[in-house]
Amino acid sequence: MATPLTARIRSDGVAVDLASYEASGGYQGLRAALAMGSAGVREAVTQAKLRGRGGAGFNTGLKWSFVPIEDGAQHYVVANADEKEPGTMKDRLLMEGDPHSLIEGLAITALAIKASVGFIFLRREYSKCALALERALGEARAKGYLGEAILGSDFSLEIHLHLSAGRYMCGEETGLLNALEGKRATPRSKPPFPQVSGLWGKPTIVNNVETLVNVPVILRDGSEAFKALSLTGDGGTKLYGVSGRVRNPGVWELPLGTSAREIMERAGGMAEGLSLRGFIPGGASTDFLGGDKLDVKMDFDSVAQAGSRLGTGTMVVLDDRTCPVGMVLSLERFFARESCGWCTPCREGLPWVVRCLEALESGSGEMGDIETLEELSRRLSPGSTFCAFAPGAVEPLQSALKLFRSDFEDHVRKGACPWK
Repeated sequence: MATPLTARIRSDGVAVDLASYEASGGYQGLRAALAMGSAGVREAVTQAKLRGRGGAGFNTGLKWSFVPIEDGAQHYVVANADEKEPGTMKDRLLMEGDPHSLIEGLAITALAIKASVGFIFLRREYSKCALALERALGEARAKGYLGEAILGSDFSLEIHLHLSAGRYMCGEETGLLNALEGKRATPRSKPPFPQVSGLWGKPTIVNNVETLVNVPVILRDGSEAFKALSLTGDGGTKLYGVSGRVRNPGVWELPLGTSAREIMERAGGMAEGLSLRGFIPGGASTDFLGGDKLDVKMDFDSVAQAGSRLGTGTMVVLDDRTCPVGMVLSLERFFARESCGWCTPCREGLPWVVRCLEALESGSGEMGDIETLEELSRRLSPGSTFCAFAPGAVEPLQSALKLFRSDFEDHVRKGACPWK
């Protein structure tokens, strides 16, 4: 089975250096991109049907096509490496183990939209990633893969590593851009979209780390070969993860469209003596699916049809000895703390969610609290808030209220959490 994203990653945790990266085909994608030109690169990525791996799943080449291409105009590219989704660790694996793949992907993206400056927006806690990326950036500059007249062409690019002060909101691309400009990390009104008016008002492309690492694979091997890696109509492999009470939590590169069951098998199944009640398929801000949904294919369309989102592709499992109310409370505390406070429904609604859940967990809750949680889920739904933060935050809540409602009611009937 082909694993183009992780094949170079070493088991000892040491990052791949430039010589090893080149020996295994590294920077061949950039060379091919320089020969094809900007328009050719955009077309190749569009035809490869690469969908964004940061959560939204938008066609990457189509996203690039919204940038008004003007020779001599200032454009920017940004790698969103602010991985703060609870339960998700896929981008860290790539940056710690194979940093040149991100640099090459960012360089090809810059060429595609005629950008001359790029940024890697990295969460500060990822100190090992920062060291690996700094070293790789230095190697790439020394070898002519960055800087002026790259590989003798008329394409020039400088990439800067930016360590984020951090909060979850920086993962939203306009909040990220505000933070990169030194402002408060709050979302921007759209339109205009970043592709037209982004960093410092200039056309900007923001892509997730995993998305960018796929780009050299497309340029090196071709769009058709990339599509053949997938089990779906969309192209490529996917980094899937499993966290929770399983025997072997971790991350694996598998064909896009691999079933949740097979991914769970990679994790060794549930820990001894435990059974699966449900799972969040794409990181903390996605809806629960029941344990009977293990045969769902983990691709964008199939997971949506099952009632959730693929998101980051990282499963968080709920076992039969863990309180679902307590699990949701833990998630909602995180989201309430991380809200930027820009709009009232999110700023006030998420702490209200937490108070209701805390009352249920402590044994002081009432049936009316469950109804209030349902109402809050509706009032924080898409279209009710300034950005997608709050709608994502209440996805695990609204689905838990449907799948595990009897657990919520038992907290009221028994006057305490039945699982303690």
